[in-house]
Amino acid sequence: MRTLRIAVLVGSARPGSLNRSLAAAMMRLASEDLSFAVPLIDDLPLFDQDVLAAGLPPQVRRLWTEIDAVDGVLIVTPEHNRSITALLKNALDWLSRPAGANAWTGKPVAIAGASAGRLGTVAAQQHLRAILGYLDMPTMGQPEVYLTLTPGLITPDGEITDATTKAFLLGYMQKFHRWIRHHAKAAEPAQA
Repeated sequence: MRTLRIAVLVGSARPGSLNRSLAAAMMRLASEDLSFAVPLIDDLPLFDQDVLAAGLPPQVRRLWTEIDAVDGVLIVTPEHNRSITALLKNALDWLSRPAGANAWTGKPVAIAGASAGRLGTVAAQQHLRAILGYLDMPTMGQPEVYLTLTPGLITPDGEITDATTKAFLLGYMQKFHRWIRHHAKAAEPAQA
């Protein structure tokens, strides 16, 4: 079986963010059949229809190429004011244009998020699911990861210190692997 390429979009630009730690932990738990890249999204200009009319900025072209090359996407995002971050929304918006040439269409995706609050990122993920549906991205439904991170639960480099959390996230990544593999097989041309 070929290695599946996954883009991990982290909705926080802060180097020490909880969601960067969660993303690192999830990548560490994944099968060797998955390879990960974390595209840079914090250098994208704010989406502007007039800028788009003049042509894609180089940062957007770079992200487009990176997303085009992957088999699936994992989005790990914090919650800002009951929604996703402006950083993540901006990346989703840029690659959804021009109309009829959506870079996201058909890319299988799973989402997760962490916060210090008791509700994790429930509201942000529900909003994100609506956006991903519009972008025509098959979104993994279960399990859901709304993690409340307590100090020391996940180290900055992605080591999980709690066995129950580690087992849960391992199961999530196994399901994610099957989700991406299923969609990759469906996208392969039929053998004659």
